[in-house]
Amino acid sequence: MSSIYKLEDILDIVNAEIANIRFTQKPESLFEPISYILSLGGKRIRPALALMACNLYTDDISKALPIAKAVEVFHNFTLLHDDLMDRADMRRGKQTVHLKWNDNTAILSGDAMLIEAYREICKVDSTYLKSILDLFSKTASEICSGQQYDMEFERRLDVTIPEYLEMIRLKTAVLLGCALKEGAMVAGAPEEDLDNLYEFGINLGLAFQLKDDLLDVYGDTQSFGKKMGGDIVCNKKTYLLINALEDPSVREDLLYWINIVDFNESDKIEAVKNIYNKLKLKERTEHLIRDYYKKSINYLNQLNLETGKKVILQSVAEQLMSRNS
Repeated sequence: MSSIYKLEDILDIVNAEIANIRFTQKPESLFEPISYILSLGGKRIRPALALMACNLYTDDISKALPIAKAVEVFHNFTLLHDDLMDRADMRRGKQTVHLKWNDNTAILSGDAMLIEAYREICKVDSTYLKSILDLFSKTASEICSGQQYDMEFERRLDVTIPEYLEMIRLKTAVLLGCALKEGAMVAGAPEEDLDNLYEFGINLGLAFQLKDDLLDVYGDTQSFGKKMGGDIVCNKKTYLLINALEDPSVREDLLYWINIVDFNESDKIEAVKNIYNKLKLKERTEHLIRDYYKKSINYLNQLNLETGKKVILQSVAEQLMSRNS
């Protein structure tokens, strides 16, 4: 049995690798925002999953380092552009790039990040390069589709739960699946295991995003790193809001707060949260999160590996489900 790295050790490696990414190209004004957003930290769960999946099949996790760095740079590129589109003012407790610099810089620096992600992923073993690039590009395209759906949902009041779940699958879950599958791929994992790891990531990603929806309403501002109730303020279609809109007993009250133009943010957050409480949407969301978590563990258990190797990934999944930020 190969030696299994602990999550803490994996994260130390990931953080060191991300911190060592240097941009010497000119102009500095293009690359400084990239270094800035990467320096803000974050959970680093996607690169960690890539290395952990690789470690299931080999001691040499350096094989997956290009994938780990690529998915983290790509993920932060999407955050940079998402913040601009959402007009968000905070990211991980700090000013967003479009506010610290300007909109045009956020667009162009984001574009440069996407290119850097591909430069990193092209460093993988040439044996796997085509398969890695194919999945990475498919995933990148799906994430763009997910973001487009998310923006289109802003103008709709008839978004269905299945539509929402498909949107978060594309926008969030596929990158977790990609990180896991590609990490195992460069370690020579069998095809069946690759498929199961991908589905483990998809279901974990769905649970992860639903947890984010929940934390935006019921989390703690200090630990969450951004203002609570932001989704409520901007009428973002989340699992909670869509469920509430489908309930005729509260729809009229909810539409009042959705359509109001001049309002106090705290009043709106409190009013909508009271509607969610009345419908017990916190409990309903937690139930769905548990369902997706159970599905993810079912796929994990199907890996053709001894149980001891699977435990660490299950532990990570449990941590993500119990987090408060």
